[in-house]
Order: sequence, then C-alpha cells, then structure tokens
Amino acid sequence: MATDMTEITERAVLAVPLARVWDVVSATSRYGEWVDGVLEVTAHHGTAEVGRTYCERNRTLGPLTTRSTWTVRAIDPLRRRVDTATGFDPMRDLTNIFEFRQLTFDDGAEGVEMTYTVRYRAGLGIVGLLVDRLRQPGLRRAFQTSMRNLEELIVAEGTPADAG
Repeated sequence: MATDMTEITERAVLAVPLARVWDVVSATSRYGEWVDGVLEVTAHHGTAEVGRTYCERNRTLGPLTTRSTWTVRAIDPLRRRVDTATGFDPMRDLTNIFEFRQLTFDDGAEGVEMTYTVRYRAGLGIVGLLVDRLRQPGLRRAFQTSMRNLEELIVAEGTPADAG
C-alpha cells in the first residue's frame, strides 16, 4: 500500500550574508558542524555538485543512529539546493530542499530567509505512520536548530574580509 507524501517545512531569518550561507551549505564536508542530527560526515566530495554523493552517520529516534547516503539532485546557486537520501528507513523517497531569499534589513545589513523542507513517504504501513506522527515535531525543532546553528557558525567565522 502506497502512503501519501509527507512534507515538513520550516523557515528562519538569518542575519548573515547570503553568499556565506551558500558557501557553508555547499560544503558537503561541513554538515556535521551545523545540521542537527548529523553525527559525522563519513564521505564527501567537497563543494556540492549535481550527481555527486556524500555520506553521513545520523541520529534518528532516541539513541538510534543510521548511515545515510545523499545525492545532490539540483543546484540553483544562491537560491535552491535539492538532495535525495537513502538510509533513513522507514522513510522512503526522502528529498531535502534548502531555499534561500536575499533580505536587506532597514539598517542596510544583509540577511537571508532560509526555508528547510523535507519530503518523504512513511514506510511500515500503519506503524510507520504512527512513528512518523511522533517524529514530526522533533524534525521541525531539528530544522530550526540547524538554521540557528548555521547562522551561529557563520557569525563565529566572520566574513572573509574580517579574516584578512
């Protein structure tokens, strides 16, 4: 029996420049630094490229972990990135989408509206649907935590001009 697609979307405003957000999000080796639930990146190819893969060890439910393999499916520089994953059973057809919109605040500072979306099908029939309902609030929190972590990481690193 096929289940309907689940979509979870969270948004946040990050008070950092879009170019820096894009640089960090594009670095497949860095997901363990900011994505909540990524324990480590076990294989990567550097800067995201369509068709290339990277692997992670992830926290799932409670103390459980899994190993995932992600494939970069689409890149629209500074706007959108789409990756698909395997290894998150019982979630099937998992797609992760990051979207970005440039903002300029009243004081002239740059910012970003970031949208973090995941789409998937719950496997295991009714049991999977029940587990999924329990998991969704945690996924939403994890997305918000990840976006805050990303912002904090960029602020801590400063801009390239600050480093020079």
